[in-house]
Parts: sequence; structure tokens; C-alpha cells
Amino acid sequence: MNVANETLAGHGPHGTHGSGHSPSQKQYIIGFVLAILLTAVPFALVMGHSDIGTGVLIAAFAVAQIVVHVVYFLHVNRSEEQRWNLTALLYTVLMVGIIMIGSLWIMHHLSSSMTPGAMHHAVWTGQH
Repeated sequence: MNVANETLAGHGPHGTHGSGHSPSQKQYIIGFVLAILLTAVPFALVMGHSDIGTGVLIAAFAVAQIVVHVVYFLHVNRSEEQRWNLTALLYTVLMVGIIMIGSLWIMHHLSSSMTPGAMHHAVWTGQH
């Protein structure tokens, strides 16, 4: 019996039954309700034309929704079985953060260096 058939039959990859850590239907429902709430609140803020830090609130709700999806649907937690998945997730977040911050830094530097007024002033005053 191969691994796929063992999984379908409810057995682990080594012929043993699952470890009992399978997610329950209650966990899926909690995750689904949280995901809906974390989508509906920012949507209501935008549709209601709220001016009270809407961008920051949307970003905060987006991060919270990512956490809900990772915990309730991908089942990544701090257990021993999930250690490598958690490590890979944290590494991915770190790399994406470095790329985003580096890109924004480069674009800001290029924007400030290439503005028409600054370029015209540097050419005519002899500052290169």
C-alpha cells in the first residue's frame, strides 16, 4: 500500500493509525467565521468612507487574516511535527520582507535622485 492509499485509509505512512491531531470541524468553522469577520470589517470601513486610519487598520486586519489562515487552515503551530513547516514559513516571511523593504528603499532613492528639479539644479551648478 503506498502513502496516498494509507492516508486515504486513515493510516500513517508507516502502517500506524493517525496520531489523533487531525483538525476538527469546529476548528474549521472557527477559522471560517474569523476569516469572514476579518474580511467584513475592513470592507465596511472602506464602504463607509471611514477616515480613521483606514490604511493601517486594513493592514492590521490583513496580517490577522494571514495568521488565521496559517493556524486554522494550514495547521501550522509550534508542535514538534510542524517545526520544519514553521521554520520554512518564517524564512519565507523574512525573505519577502527583505525584498519588499529593499525594493521600496531603492525606488525611494531613485525617485529622490531623479526628480527633474534636482537633476536640472545639479547639471547647471556643476555638481555631479
